[in-house]
Amino acid sequence: MNEINRSAAFWRSFPIFEGFGKETIGEVAAIATYRKWPAGTVIFQRGDEGTYLIALVSGRIKLSLITPQGKELSLRQLEPGAVLGEMAILDGQPRSADATAAVATEGYVIAKRDFLDLIARHPAAAQAIIHYLCTKLRETTEQLETIALYDLDARVARFFLATLRTIHGEELPDSANLQLSLSQTEIAGILGASRPKINRSILVLEEAGAIRRNDGVIHCHVGRLYGIAEPDDA
Repeated sequence: MNEINRSAAFWRSFPIFEGFGKETIGEVAAIATYRKWPAGTVIFQRGDEGTYLIALVSGRIKLSLITPQGKELSLRQLEPGAVLGEMAILDGQPRSADATAAVATEGYVIAKRDFLDLIARHPAAAQAIIHYLCTKLRETTEQLETIALYDLDARVARFFLATLRTIHGEELPDSANLQLSLSQTEIAGILGASRPKINRSILVLEEAGAIRRNDGVIHCHVGRLYGIAEPDDA
């Protein structure tokens, strides 16, 4: 698959490269190396030196931390189209979390030295990365707000809406289908709750007519999800 000539649109589908010019995108493609990781592979660990970033093409990568009590805290589950490992190569600090292939995973690896050299030669690319990092900071703030300010039913509804936005963009249809690759346990780790509590909240959403499950597909009523996600605005 490495020999396939990937288009500029393919590379710009990764948020970090979205604002890159045509010439810069061509250089990104030239320095990227295709890799595969079997399910369960530890790609990097917290504290490792950050020597590369990954543009995820297929599969799923789990970001997690091990607490002092020895429990694993799931931070995020990254799907195709995501980028990981970029923070450590940009700020020179060690990896901030463990990254594990949750399923068989494929992606492109870009070495730190090559990427920093590219940015140094293309100031417009550096500006695009600043925009990307500001967007990530806003998303992190919103995630923390969700955990701190909303009850679990609202957090689960907001999780479904956020997942729908990754597919449809900001303008969501009145109804849409989701086929999640995450288990309830993995969703619980992302939202900072237990699996039984997540299951109860999903049942609440079903009883409210906000979602309906059928053979692994979640049918979402977007308006009702918004009503639960933002109860003060309903």
